[in-house]
Amino acid sequence: MNEFDFKKGTTFGVIGVCGANGNLIARILEERGFKVIATDLSQKNDCRFASALEGYDIDVFYGKTPDAFFNKPDYVIPPASLSKDSEVYKKINKPILELKDIIEIFPPEKEVFGITGTNGKTTSTTLLKKIAADNGILPCEHNLEGMQGNAEFIPILQSRLNADVGILEVGTFGVPGTVGRIVKDTNMSGGLITNITPDHLKDLGSFMDYANVKGEFIKELNGKKLIVNGHDPTIMGLLRDLNYEGEVITFGVDETPDSIGIKECVCGNELAVKEIISGCGYYFCKCGITTPQVDYIATNVDLNNRTFELFTPEGKLHVQMAIDGLHNVYNVTGVIIAAHEFLKLPYEKILETVSTFTGVEGRMEKVDTVNGKTVFVDYAHNPAGVETVLKEFQKLFGDFTTVITVSSESGYTGDLAIFNSVLKFSKFIVPASCASQRIAIEKLNENSRLNDRIFLNHTSDFEKHGTLGASKKDVKDGIKKALNLDCEMIVAIGEAATKFKSVIHDLS
Repeated sequence: MNEFDFKKGTTFGVIGVCGANGNLIARILEERGFKVIATDLSQKNDCRFASALEGYDIDVFYGKTPDAFFNKPDYVIPPASLSKDSEVYKKINKPILELKDIIEIFPPEKEVFGITGTNGKTTSTTLLKKIAADNGILPCEHNLEGMQGNAEFIPILQSRLNADVGILEVGTFGVPGTVGRIVKDTNMSGGLITNITPDHLKDLGSFMDYANVKGEFIKELNGKKLIVNGHDPTIMGLLRDLNYEGEVITFGVDETPDSIGIKECVCGNELAVKEIISGCGYYFCKCGITTPQVDYIATNVDLNNRTFELFTPEGKLHVQMAIDGLHNVYNVTGVIIAAHEFLKLPYEKILETVSTFTGVEGRMEKVDTVNGKTVFVDYAHNPAGVETVLKEFQKLFGDFTTVITVSSESGYTGDLAIFNSVLKFSKFIVPASCASQRIAIEKLNENSRLNDRIFLNHTSDFEKHGTLGASKKDVKDGIKKALNLDCEMIVAIGEAATKFKSVIHDLS
């Protein structure tokens, strides 16, 4: 069955339109000229994604699924969560289409480009979309308020919405098969990999298990075009081991390494990386994995003025950024290549947007000044992300107090690595998450001299949800504690810090 088997007068009934999948399916079908009616047990005021339906000609029954609903459609699309034993399901008297049917019958009608990696993918995706929009190229948006939408079925359905191009952030909750499914079911034609550093280890067991989930991106795009961070040995190793046969464009940053990091190589050996940012830099393994001569190299980086020169196969570019940090030099470089190669835009048009892009909410975001102290938040929530971001804060601003609201998806190992990075780069530490508080108590028991740097406010009993490691009250109490310390700058890291950043304004 394909789309052309349905007459344009066909009516589809979508059950569960307040859920992400149901909402997207209803909009896809309406945009393709079909009649859509929908229902949800939530009242309109409680429907999380009701605003995404504005402007669509979709009749919605909120708060109930009346008998009349089942008489109107030619096909009914129930949510996967609806039990076949439920009263609503038993009332369905029309042919049923499932989520997998929608994906198979209604393919994307545009070119799709994906961006994946452990860190930097949200900034990179947002910037590439802005470059497209600034040049009259409309990228598809899921418009699901409060949803990042980089995993599960959201990118797959998003790619089917009306637009000129699909620019998708491809994430994973550490589940094998998810990345590959997104690439395959969006008919993706090319992609960008920012980096691969340890994350989700509690779910997957080892770094290479996690890396192989990201490797699905490479496997499914085999024979196509990939833009990759050549300074990441994991990416280059996967390209080799997966026998990637498409076009590979590499990029890197010419900067003096400031540390040595140990990273597992795809061959199983430990690999020393002369790090420019966490997990990326110059490397050599006896299995043959070594830093390549990259196709695009950023050099003469001036972080204070946010400038660098980019050497491309077509000549040198002067790049002015509006965002901070060496990690963002990597992100911006990858996006410039993607905009030129995928969107086919001239460099001068790309650089105009780069110079005005001020970043993504929750990434090195200055929130307020409270009692003369500047307060930032950053979403960093895994060891490499925290190390990279705090290193850049130190380079740019000097001393700061870090409020930790993170609960690592890699469990205790990740929490400990995050805390060690915070100790390395921060003047003072305020552990606000329950996970960081446990580590802090261990550290203080081991070394009483850390009493001058680690300031426990209280012990939280908040139960983590993913990377959300602290409650709103925990965040507020942590920042209040930091405001009383002798340091003029505060950086609150983690999902909770960004989600509850309004407490900072409350304290001003």
